[in-house]
Amino acid sequence: MVPLLALRRFQLAGHRPLLLVGGATGMIGDPGGRDSERELQSAEVVERKLAKIRAQASRFLDFDCGETSAVVVNNADWTKSLSVIDYLRDIGKYFSVNAMIQKESVRRRIEDDSQGISYTEFSYMILQSYDFVVLNRQYDCTIQMGGSDQWGNITAGIDLVRRMESKQAYAITYPLVTKSDGTKFGKSSGGAIWLNPEMTSPFSFYQFWINAADSEVINYLKIFTFLSEIELGVLAKSHDSDPGQRTAQVALAREITRLVHGETGLNAAERITAALFSNSLNELAKEDLEQLAQDGMPSSTASGNVALVDVLVSSGLAVTPKGEVTAGQARKLIQGNSVSVNGEKQVDVDLTLTNEGALFGRFFVIQKGKKHHHLLVLGR
Repeated sequence: MVPLLALRRFQLAGHRPLLLVGGATGMIGDPGGRDSERELQSAEVVERKLAKIRAQASRFLDFDCGETSAVVVNNADWTKSLSVIDYLRDIGKYFSVNAMIQKESVRRRIEDDSQGISYTEFSYMILQSYDFVVLNRQYDCTIQMGGSDQWGNITAGIDLVRRMESKQAYAITYPLVTKSDGTKFGKSSGGAIWLNPEMTSPFSFYQFWINAADSEVINYLKIFTFLSEIELGVLAKSHDSDPGQRTAQVALAREITRLVHGETGLNAAERITAALFSNSLNELAKEDLEQLAQDGMPSSTASGNVALVDVLVSSGLAVTPKGEVTAGQARKLIQGNSVSVNGEKQVDVDLTLTNEGALFGRFFVIQKGKKHHHLLVLGR
């Protein structure tokens, strides 16, 4: 999303964004930011991913606005017909191996005796550099942007444009957004949230941002929203004076969820959040509960009727102070008025959950206290 938003900012400033997708390089794998070799993908898998990227980009870029209309370009179009001889004679001759192995991403892998680097990933820099040359020829592209882990590849492209085209090109990189432990939110390294609602629901997407750390939220607002400097200043002042109100987090979650999932997705995320907070579960739509089942809260399924006690045990909610999960603790919680089912307190230790009592005939939200939830989905 960071490069997509950067392209959008350039488009708003009157430039023409070229969204480069890796139909060729995606089959090789970039060693940047990784400690091990990437798993190679088939052509079919790469093409499916590219199709989804094109569709997602339409939320951020304008593809029908005249001279500044965005263009999706696929490096497979100029790489798939490139012969090995042409690759070595016409492109490879401009690259010094001495210089290539000094690039930080390559050097780190070479120095790791347990991993090393294959020629396949070593050659990625050459292919990405050639992309810059082709786009410079075809579209007069003079700026290549990417994450800071792409610095070596992009500057190699600048050098190749100079050598092959005798032209000046430029690089812009931006810091990678990282997790609290300093590692990046990589698709292949885990911990990612996704733009695809089938992989991260609008509700979970919204929750991720509304739970942003106080130390990070203002920076996230600058990166992931198009709020004006005045609006950002007001939010920063409000955040500094009373962080407990989480005004900045709410603004961040609203802006970025609307941008990625539209008003419909934002409305659903806020509706689910409000219903869970107020325990007004009857206000949830069927689609809301399906989002919760997807990734919004811990969930389980049952093919038929199931006892509430059994659900409390299997879900782990019936945990004792000693860390044991027992049916006795489940009964104690029910008798102690600590368990709600679909927003209603339950004190019947023999309660059986059936389709007839479920929301939309399938869903039960089991709640222990105020903060612990579990969603049970019954089969029909």
